Amino acid sequence: MKKAPKVNEVNEFLEIASDFEDPLEVIRESLSNAYDAGATTVEITILNRAGGSDIIIEDDGHGMNERDLESFFDLGNSRKTDSIGYKGHGTKIFYKSDRIEVTTVHDGTSYRAEMDEPWEKLNNEVLPEYELTKTDVRSGNPGTKIKITNFRSGHGFDAESLTYNKINHYLKWKTIAGSTAHYFDDDQREMEISVVLDDEIDDTQDGLVTDNRLTFPDEQLDPDDSMYPAERMCKHYPANEIAVEYDGGKTTLQIVGMVGGKAARNELPTYGRHSAQFGIWFAKDHIKVERLNEAISHDNEFIHFLFVANCQDIELSANRESIRNKASSVYKAIEEEVEYYLSKVTQDPWFKSYLETRKEAEYNRRTAKQQTSLKERRETIESDGFIPKNKAEVLIALERASSTSRGLSHTVEDYDPTADIHAILRQNGRLRNAAVFPTLTGLFENDVPLKNTDVAVCWTQGDPAILSEYERNGYYGGDLKFDVDDGGFEYENDGRQFVEVIEVSELLQGAAVPAADD
Repeated sequence: MKKAPKVNEVNEFLEIASDFEDPLEVIRESLSNAYDAGATTVEITILNRAGGSDIIIEDDGHGMNERDLESFFDLGNSRKTDSIGYKGHGTKIFYKSDRIEVTTVHDGTSYRAEMDEPWEKLNNEVLPEYELTKTDVRSGNPGTKIKITNFRSGHGFDAESLTYNKINHYLKWKTIAGSTAHYFDDDQREMEISVVLDDEIDDTQDGLVTDNRLTFPDEQLDPDDSMYPAERMCKHYPANEIAVEYDGGKTTLQIVGMVGGKAARNELPTYGRHSAQFGIWFAKDHIKVERLNEAISHDNEFIHFLFVANCQDIELSANRESIRNKASSVYKAIEEEVEYYLSKVTQDPWFKSYLETRKEAEYNRRTAKQQTSLKERRETIESDGFIPKNKAEVLIALERASSTSRGLSHTVEDYDPTADIHAILRQNGRLRNAAVFPTLTGLFENDVPLKNTDVAVCWTQGDPAILSEYERNGYYGGDLKFDVDDGGFEYENDGRQFVEVIEVSELLQGAAVPAADD
């Protein structure tokens, strides 16, 4: 007996709609559909509502007929074959709302489809239905208007967080508005995209108008005279169509891009952190999908590159966020071709010159920084004298005191800043275990065990009040007694322990300071 597997339609709709979280994805989907419909203008309005947002999209495309509307509401039933929305999944994001209204005119007929409470019904395991009406209209003035009422954003997203600036960067980075197709086709249809946010979301401007073209910053091949001479350097690498053969067929790789410094890259749209945006992108329909930064060697830092490698034989996941046919021979073939192409870019004499300019500028900045730092440090020495800031500098001061003072004989035989006993000193011929701190109080604040400590080397003793507190309360169950005259302190706990204290600042007082050689 053969049995056919069944599909829970409600759960499928829920699953697909839930894959989309950001209301901006509604815009992405709408722009793709409008472009597929041949639109030259698209107007998007977003209104803030108590439970979500109303989103209205109007375009002047060729509209939809009754069968197209079925595909609009159906799941995985697209009639499109070679267009952006060929999967028939994207419009299901609209189901995350209270109501969907579609008014569309196609070949002299106006269609109106209305669906109430789609999200609530899906969550109640009911497949929502839509009501379709149609009327005859005069030919001409085609187009589509879609109104989505109270769209539910994903967790943590608030429509009020939208701004024109954010939407503009999103459009150019994630949608057909950032297409690189015009670099390969002079006749690419241009589409004007307008966005209006209600004043509760962003009242800084009346609206946003852009097109469907990603353009690179103007070239600047030579360094400038600024402190960062390579920052505005920028070179375009023209559109290149490459025929790629793979096991089982042929495909076309279209690659275009630029290399540039930070200032040049700042002229590009960025949606998120720079390090998460730039590099080498695989694209389908000339919309960026996933990066292949491994195509750039570590030495060359992918952050300087923005290349878009488009191939229509890439297959995308339902939400268009990832490539699903990476195991295919076509993907492996274009991956190898992109890596080879970028290897040639990194061998470009201009690119090597750009890197060298950056490297030399960085060297010069470090030199200038050194000079400033050394000047400040030398001025401090001249005015305040030497003041150690860490354990190593305390030991340097100790050896310096020994070299300039009669009767002192301290040499550092071993130093481990990570150990409790930081140094082993040779003092008058004997090896002694030394805990080293800029202040004596540091020894107690760091809970250094005293059993194996012969000597505490410090620049100064530190705050006397803190030492008195330890003397009054004890240290790990033992008694402490500081005896300045005897040059140390006693610790008594199952035996008496005397730890010599070497206060290096006192040893250096009066020591001769050699004349400066400059």
